[in-house]
Amino acid sequence: MLKKIQHLDDLVVKKIAKIHTPFLNRIMIIFTKLGNGAFIWWITLCFPFLLSKKTRSTGVYLTLALGVTFIVGEIIIKHIIGRMRPSSKLDDDELIIKRPKDYSFPSGHTASSFTAFTITMLRCTPAIFIPVLLVALIISFSRMYLRVHYLSDVVCGAALGILSGLLCNIIFENLLGQYFMAIV
Repeated sequence: MLKKIQHLDDLVVKKIAKIHTPFLNRIMIIFTKLGNGAFIWWITLCFPFLLSKKTRSTGVYLTLALGVTFIVGEIIIKHIIGRMRPSSKLDDDELIIKRPKDYSFPSGHTASSFTAFTITMLRCTPAIFIPVLLVALIISFSRMYLRVHYLSDVVCGAALGILSGLLCNIIFENLLGQYFMAIV
């Protein structure tokens, strides 16, 4: 089973490499940089939500869910799995961005992006969560395009982000909601 997944992952890397252009390279680099450290989600969602009493609980839920996603994905799973990135198979002249030094599985950019999407889908209007989904999808694709993640890294990163967002929202709503609302 793992050999079949790796074969599919390698095939997708090769297929995406065929659509590389200087223009797309620049676009994908921009989107990947937005996803670095969940930067876009902290700046565009968490911080503004935290400023308003009306949306503060969403800001707190998102901040905590992003933290959970980071701990589970980046600190625990990546070090247990220890999967090498597709860029490790490339020569330096084939790289579009600097070769990341950490492990590949799961995609942290994707996980944080889908955590943001899930929390906003559960707590905000479509005017907010649909653009979040579109940006999450582009960031996720950029990781494969730039050959720093395999398809399975991205799919599992999305699953981790969705699961983290759902579980954190359920926990916060059901266990902490009444206590939290009294504090905020």
